[in-house]
Amino acid sequence: MKLLAICIGQAERLPGKSYKTGIYKAPVNGSVLIDELGLVGDAVCNTKHHGGPDQAILLEGSLTLDWWAAELGRAVPFGTFGENLVIEGLDNRDVAVGDRFHLGEVVLEATSPRSPCNTLAARMSFPGFSSVFLKAGRPGIYCRVMSPGTLQSGDDVRHEIYAGERVPVLDLLAPMSRKLTQLERIRFLSVPIGSRWEDKLKAPV
Repeated sequence: MKLLAICIGQAERLPGKSYKTGIYKAPVNGSVLIDELGLVGDAVCNTKHHGGPDQAILLEGSLTLDWWAAELGRAVPFGTFGENLVIEGLDNRDVAVGDRFHLGEVVLEATSPRSPCNTLAARMSFPGFSSVFLKAGRPGIYCRVMSPGTLQSGDDVRHEIYAGERVPVLDLLAPMSRKLTQLERIRFLSVPIGSRWEDKLKAPV
């Protein structure tokens, strides 16, 4: 596997909206520093739902972006979903919580799915995109930074499979469409999920 793109965004206003977002990302050239909060210089505007140590990096697999391009019938340039990294030959459905990605000195750990929101729907110019996104079952992968360092497009990527129970990241979207069973909650909480999702799963029902 290779790192195909590193994408960074600046704070911009969505058309017709009063707030700013960092979802408009585009590939950059050269080396980029990554620390525990993500790519240095990348804008995170809505810190309630985005960013933080457990959602420091959003990555997409090239196979998933190819699928979206075919599904939507249009080009999907790198950065379209607000992703920071694009990995060659990766299908997002093959990633489980706790899986790690080694990119030279940088190590990332998958924590949770990118969930649909109004900002993403507006970015896609598709009012009903949230339901399409959920039905597709191919969410972007949020990661925490286990080891910081520098990245550059073309870097080799090694996908390390989590040694514990395998919980595909996409499975964590289930609470958005139905009520979970207690066994599902226990299963999800047994792996190193992000703190926002952990709080949701521990909340009284």
